[in-house]
Amino acid sequence: MAGEASAARGARRPRSRSRSDSRSRSPPQKRPRKRPGAGARIATAEQDAARQRQVQREREQQDRAHREAQARGVHDVVKQHYNMVPERGRDWRKTDSKIKGLRSFNNWVKSSTIQKFIGDERRIKVLDMGCGKGGDLQKWHASRKLELYVGADPADVSIKQARDRYEKMKKGLRHNQRIFHAEFYTKDCFGEWVGEIPIIKDVGIDPGVGPGNAASQRWGGGGFDMVTMMFCMHYAFESEQKARGMLRNVAGALKKGGRFIGTIPNSDVLSAKVIEHHKAMGTAPETANGTADDEEDDRPTFASDDEDDWDPEKSLDDPKPKEDETEKEAGNGEESVKEGKAAEQPKEDGEVEGEGFEWGNSIYKVKFPGKTPPDGTFRPPFGWKYFYFLDEAVDEVPEYVVPWEAFRALAEDYNLELQYRKPFREAWEDLKDDHELRELSYRMSVRDRNTGRLMVSEEELDAADFYHTFCFYKV
Repeated sequence: MAGEASAARGARRPRSRSRSDSRSRSPPQKRPRKRPGAGARIATAEQDAARQRQVQREREQQDRAHREAQARGVHDVVKQHYNMVPERGRDWRKTDSKIKGLRSFNNWVKSSTIQKFIGDERRIKVLDMGCGKGGDLQKWHASRKLELYVGADPADVSIKQARDRYEKMKKGLRHNQRIFHAEFYTKDCFGEWVGEIPIIKDVGIDPGVGPGNAASQRWGGGGFDMVTMMFCMHYAFESEQKARGMLRNVAGALKKGGRFIGTIPNSDVLSAKVIEHHKAMGTAPETANGTADDEEDDRPTFASDDEDDWDPEKSLDDPKPKEDETEKEAGNGEESVKEGKAAEQPKEDGEVEGEGFEWGNSIYKVKFPGKTPPDGTFRPPFGWKYFYFLDEAVDEVPEYVVPWEAFRALAEDYNLELQYRKPFREAWEDLKDDHELRELSYRMSVRDRNTGRLMVSEEELDAADFYHTFCFYKV
């Protein structure tokens, strides 16, 4: 046994010597122990560059998140505001309201615009974008021509109140009286495609309407006789995408010969106030002869004149990412889009104190928070934010300037041709002696039936002068 064991050991030794005798392989080396700070070093310059890249990525993420929050913020602020405005009732508006004269006057202008352009059709279909709490339902009912009313608004509480108001109207009908069919939807008519609403799809809407679509321009495509937008369209001018989205919804819904009516803040008033402010500050531009140079083409340059890539199937609240336009020139030589965007930034985000200004009276106020164009021309025509306050009605919510000529030119791209435009006081002078509208002014307490006196205070008329009314035809 010992011999066998010895033989076995002897048999194993040569193989062991063979391994140890090999000179072609070096024995495994232990990795040297790292000294503190000596291993896996990165040059200081590379470390600094890496940190800077990380800081830049974080800053870009924060900026992107801030822009997205701002976009949602304006929409949400406006939606929340109108959801929270209480429905006080018709009796309160006519008796206890501090601005009952202004309310009556504004409602008369809206009613007059409806009556002037309601057309000869015996049964019409109306799409009300931004219908709010349904305050215009009675105006349409009074026309005795309505077959269908579709109301849409982003404020869900307002839509519920509008639906309740319609149901109350139906219950109050006398025997054998009929009322139009109405449907109400929570929808952002500027940021979303309204063709997703079933009743609108059934009536007819053209998803291809707009620049470059010859078939839509020739045949129309929509099924509505009228689209109305009262005191709300200015929110669409937050951006060109939303303005175009709004007009595509309008033009897509209208049949050929249909009318687009509305009331919006008058950019002529805003421009005049801005120029007045800059003259007072000594910052208004002057030419050699001492007057502002207004010899420019009044048709604006749009960022996407040659293309229109808005997808009607997607929300404009989440648009396709684009390159930063804030560094692009706006086409006027010296002013850039960046200056136009400045109006969107509140003072706490970097505005120079004192650049903003405001005006108004005891019942209304308009405030620009930041930079304004010294010559009163809003270039580019989108994103010029101001804040509006109206006692009992609007609690300093953000709105956007709608430069009139820019709006008119943009509307032409969607085959919408201007037929009528009047500031509220001029609309009063233009229509007050019409037989039906004169009687309406008595019933609405706009003027006294016995004396004919206008029952609206000077401050209320001053507030009404902020607005104008319009009508476009789909051609």
